[in-house]
Amino acid sequence: MSTYLPTLKQLQYLVALSEHGHFGRAADACFVTQSTLSAGIRELESLIGITLVERTRRVVRFTPLGESIAEKARKVLREAEELSDMARAAGKPLSGEMRMSVIPTIAPFLLPRILPRLRRERPELKLYLREEPSGAACESLHRGQVDCVLLALPYACGEIEAAPLFDDRLFVAFPKGEPHDPPPSIPPEAIDETRLLLLEDGHCLKDHALAACNRPELRAEATMLGTSLHTLVQMVDNGLGITMLPEMALNAGILDNTDIIARPLDADHPSRQIALAWRRGSPRHKDFELLAGILRAAG
Repeated sequence: MSTYLPTLKQLQYLVALSEHGHFGRAADACFVTQSTLSAGIRELESLIGITLVERTRRVVRFTPLGESIAEKARKVLREAEELSDMARAAGKPLSGEMRMSVIPTIAPFLLPRILPRLRRERPELKLYLREEPSGAACESLHRGQVDCVLLALPYACGEIEAAPLFDDRLFVAFPKGEPHDPPPSIPPEAIDETRLLLLEDGHCLKDHALAACNRPELRAEATMLGTSLHTLVQMVDNGLGITMLPEMALNAGILDNTDIIARPLDADHPSRQIALAWRRGSPRHKDFELLAGILRAAG
């Protein structure tokens, strides 16, 4: 075996540069100076005898082989992290650091309910949160940037294991008086596609809402421009249209101080499934199952 092997620190610098595309930002992410990071990558290139990064004044460009090695380095770093995860899992369960991504249509409504319980029941758990759409959250999971993801299913998130938590029913929200005498529930065929406001692309709630309605013309006619559920609520409250909201948002008071009426969607599959997901084969799977149990009870 060669005694000249890349160090984990060198691989960390390479991955950071690949992700940030800028020496300064990559150095900040690694908590080192730019010169330290640049020297570390040059040492790596000298060690393996290959140029990985083309440097110009304005652009950092990875060579094709550099991109392949950076991707391999991500896997090596993830495996190295899992060594400590294995030791942690053998000790006290659900303790130490854990990084979790949460999608924006869950985070502001569920986290205020579950975080106080987690602090009480698992004070030794240090849970670091990041909010990002489903696609970015799944990518962060597989890149090893987070350990687990709180998201809504169905969603194609790659090779994962998932613990279902609960179903989150969808509601149709419309301005007061429109219609004048609203029924107790709203069938999909009663939704005016020309008035439907939905979240923009990248938010899985939009796809869940359209799938629940099972009306192909809704996708073509609906206006998809909302950047958040709170933005959609403000537009509906100003008479600009109707929208669809998850039950957890209603329970969290998103319609407080508005004149909006909400009725449950009367469809064959009117819910999305909230779940906790993690990489398949993770050594911390028992921790994630414990966490799922706490989230399930709090939800």
